[in-house]
Amino acid sequence: MTAPEDSPASVVPPLRRRGEPMRRAVLSAAVELLSREGLAGATVAAVARAAGVHETSVYRRWRTRENLILDALTSELDSALPIPDTGRVREDLLAFFDRLARLLGTPQGHALLRLSVERDDTLDDRRGPYWRDRLDRAVVMVRRGVQRGELAPGTDPGLLVEAVSGPLFVRALLSRAPLDEALVTGLVDLALDGARPGRPAGT
Repeated sequence: MTAPEDSPASVVPPLRRRGEPMRRAVLSAAVELLSREGLAGATVAAVARAAGVHETSVYRRWRTRENLILDALTSELDSALPIPDTGRVREDLLAFFDRLARLLGTPQGHALLRLSVERDDTLDDRRGPYWRDRLDRAVVMVRRGVQRGELAPGTDPGLLVEAVSGPLFVRALLSRAPLDEALVTGLVDLALDGARPGRPAGT
């Protein structure tokens, strides 16, 4: 006779994961749940269950659900979007934003987009710093271009990065139109055209 689905005999006991294997399992489970169910489904209990670890282990390491979610998304985004250094600002930006466009077409990318607009009082105050930190990583490419003389000295690195990333986010979030290489190239070149040395300000 089989045990009912909700009986103790049918519950798979958590695995005895520790250290880095436990961290990777929990973060992967968190991103997967965020991708499928959004913030509402990414509870600590659900993440622990999906990762096969004890809920107390998750709380012991991350303390709060908010810390867990931000760590999961930071790890996912930073590993998926390394900052290239080809020696040319255009090549750096093309490589970076091509990776971003590809990421936005995945379930993980959709989770990131959903977190940008989904209301959650416990996360609202922390999403601003999270995205500013990600932006600070990307502006390094533009600053290097300014230092090499490829871009005008007065170029605003953050504004240039936003000029490319903004349309990608809007298209992925609202229209779901393709985020292809031609689009990335067009946006990068359009942004760079306004930051080339010798271009009069405001023209």
